[in-house]
Amino acid sequence: MWRGTRGLTWVVDMELDDLRKQIDEIDEELVALLNRRAEIVVQIGKLKSTDGTPIYVPDREKKVLDKIRQANKGPLPDKSLAAIYRELMSGSFALEKPLRITYLGPQGSFSHLAAVEKFGASVEYEPVNDIRGVFEEVTREHADFGVVPIENSFGGGVIDTLDALIDTKLNICAEINRVIHHNLLARCKLEEVERVYSKPEVFAQCQRWLGDTNLIGKTIAVASTSKAAEMALNEDGSAAIGSTLAAELYSLKIICANIEDNANNITRFFIIGREANKDSGDDKTSIVFTTRDEPGALVDVLDAFRQAGINMSFIESRPSKLRNWEYYFFVDVIAHRSELRLQEAVKNARIHCLGLNVLGSYPRASEVI
Repeated sequence: MWRGTRGLTWVVDMELDDLRKQIDEIDEELVALLNRRAEIVVQIGKLKSTDGTPIYVPDREKKVLDKIRQANKGPLPDKSLAAIYRELMSGSFALEKPLRITYLGPQGSFSHLAAVEKFGASVEYEPVNDIRGVFEEVTREHADFGVVPIENSFGGGVIDTLDALIDTKLNICAEINRVIHHNLLARCKLEEVERVYSKPEVFAQCQRWLGDTNLIGKTIAVASTSKAAEMALNEDGSAAIGSTLAAELYSLKIICANIEDNANNITRFFIIGREANKDSGDDKTSIVFTTRDEPGALVDVLDAFRQAGINMSFIESRPSKLRNWEYYFFVDVIAHRSELRLQEAVKNARIHCLGLNVLGSYPRASEVI
């Protein structure tokens, strides 16, 4: 029988060595299995290249992740496994054909963060200056997919994205729901902060915290959270409110984390591409329309979906900019465009519309990342 801490430490070390040896053996097996999987991915890539099948297929992605969740018996949470498999898929994209993803920049923006968490580290990323630019890069085939914000649970619809969707011939092919956490980033201590840079919308989402810390009178609005991080890096006594990715890219410390007033602050992003999706079994379809100038026209359009038994999860309006008092309406419905009931609803809705365009069907996001 061992006595004293030295003997106990020796026993613990022996147990740790044994457990670590088991982990090393499992890691070797995992690497071999992952490379076997990768060999099949290469074969799939060759087959796709013969018939032009897209590399990124959202309905297949959803099915894979759903199977992983169903197979998971713990102790790893579903969210952790999903993150692992997203990165594994990212490596698969690189083996089949390197993807180029464009997003609303600059680097470190929340669109950048959402794109990286969706597509992983093995694809190429291209920031552009505005949302219209994301659409243009995908349309010109300079990028395979684009990532743009569409709505925020705190601030509502994103006007620039809604306006760009009116004219586009691209397809919405996926959505991302991401919790938006704001962090105070700086090179100095909290009590040494003299200026706080960020976007006006970000300040609005952190009003309570800024008031509690007496920083409310030290805020300075700039064009982006990434620009704010750059200024915090280069100016003594300056801080920025931005993402964890911005902190990493600009070598800033996270002085205070999660300073947003609403802990459930979620932004939804669209992934836009050139190809339409197949039915995944749990889809949304986004539609834009403008109604005839007659009493009850909007009600008649919406009633076409109600009569078809189709649920609506989002509606937003924008002025047409062509005629006074004419509006475009954006709606999301829970159905795939290939379903007969949705096709019938769209047909009946068109009777009451000046124009109607189906923007795309895509798997409904089953998690918040």
